[in-house]
Amino acid sequence: MADPQVALTFEDGVTRFITVEEDQTITDAAYKARINIPFDCRDGACGTCKAFCESGEYEEGEYIDDAMTEEEADQGYILACQTYPIEDMVVQIATTSAAAKAGAATLIGHITELDRLSESTVRFAVQLEERDQLNYLPGQYMNIAPPNADFHRSYSFSSGPSDDIVTFLVKYTKDGNMTRYLTEEAKVGDRLNLTGPMGSFFLREPQAPVTLLAGGTGLAPILAILEKLAENPDLDQPVRLIYGATFNHDIVEVERLNAFKDKIKDFDWFSVVSAPDEEHERKGYVTQFITDEHLHDGDADIYLCGPPPMVEAVRTFLNDLDNPPANFYYEKFTPNAAAAAGEKKPEPTATKPTTTNVVEDGLSKTVTSDEAGGIETGHILTAKTNSEAQFNALMALELGVVTLMIDKLDSEDYAELRRRAEECKKYIEGDKFLDAVAYTEANHNYHDFLFDRSGNPAMQQAYHVLDVVEVMHNELADKGFVAPGVVQDHFDFVDALEAHDFDAVRTIVERHHRSAIKTVHTAIEESN
Repeated sequence: MADPQVALTFEDGVTRFITVEEDQTITDAAYKARINIPFDCRDGACGTCKAFCESGEYEEGEYIDDAMTEEEADQGYILACQTYPIEDMVVQIATTSAAAKAGAATLIGHITELDRLSESTVRFAVQLEERDQLNYLPGQYMNIAPPNADFHRSYSFSSGPSDDIVTFLVKYTKDGNMTRYLTEEAKVGDRLNLTGPMGSFFLREPQAPVTLLAGGTGLAPILAILEKLAENPDLDQPVRLIYGATFNHDIVEVERLNAFKDKIKDFDWFSVVSAPDEEHERKGYVTQFITDEHLHDGDADIYLCGPPPMVEAVRTFLNDLDNPPANFYYEKFTPNAAAAAGEKKPEPTATKPTTTNVVEDGLSKTVTSDEAGGIETGHILTAKTNSEAQFNALMALELGVVTLMIDKLDSEDYAELRRRAEECKKYIEGDKFLDAVAYTEANHNYHDFLFDRSGNPAMQQAYHVLDVVEVMHNELADKGFVAPGVVQDHFDFVDALEAHDFDAVRTIVERHHRSAIKTVHTAIEESN
């Protein structure tokens, strides 16, 4: 297995990639790469290196409560000096790239293609002189400057991270500096300076159905996301795209979008046009055409990139749902603040986000620009109920501890897990609880086994701080409903562990926790 790559995303939007070798912490690897992320003690005692893990599995070393609380660990915070990546990770670093002496890299590229896709959209492709020096996440952007220009503009990649040639989409803006350059001056072979990558809008590991919403040239990062999804032959989540535009001529890259139907197992898309005088199969706004095919009763990850009115309309629409989506990631682009006298106002595009605000409302995060305009990127995780939040957290932890332990268990461990599964089985008959209190305790003992066996204090603390047992004690009752398959899942889980089949383990764990949520939700409904 290749050494894990860790994407370090800084507060100013810059992303730097490091490779972490075996038995190296993130801090060790960063300093080897000459990236000075914050740290002090290096012993998990001060908390200076606290960061937030966006995605990826890791082993957390030892630390004290003064450095990081159990609640923070449960939410996904890590101490970089104690964290050993198990797989590729994306980590938010609480400082700017300049402070870490890891400013965005500037690369030289040359235009290889220049196409006016429509009267509203320009597409250009760039061959980088050092393509191997650029790693980016699908959804991120680069600052791009023409030769000898005193300005730059920021554009999202419309190409996938594996593509040799990188591409971008530009909205035609009358009197825009970059528009004028691309339509009147640029030619194939011209040199460009590209700085980045930047931005915190990017694809996370698909654990739920994926719904993509694009407005205008907000299609660019969505195309990059689709390219990445198309590279995964094992992707079993449905992917849907709604592409909104004002006029018919704003709809571009149609052949490319249709091609994804053959590249992605379960993909479909359609467009919506809002101008009243246009003829189109679907007229109106994107929110009018979002259905359960896109929402999955809240079990969906939604990615949206577009202009502010579209983003705000979708945010309001999703917030008013009885079951909001599991995750909502968005990016909206607005004009920069008014330019100095005599300068033209730049095109709607992104500037470097420089402040991060993590609020308590369902672990929402918003990254905004210091200036009046620019880009706003956000992530809203809405826990539909406290019970569901607890079970989802347990599922994530359980998959993490399995990753640590799947190659370390022996026959005595499997026998003990099966004994605990038999204990759980005693308190269920058919689809009813015989003794809900006794089952809750037996179920706790079953799930606790791997955390205890791991000997990993952080994992153990993260599990024990959850309120799963309390939720079950409060909601479950004798003769209450039990979702089908709960008993068998306990045994199937052990079989998959013994077979060292992590994919099967993941399937069983996800299925089991969906059943647990259904069981508790039914109990809540029946008690009201």
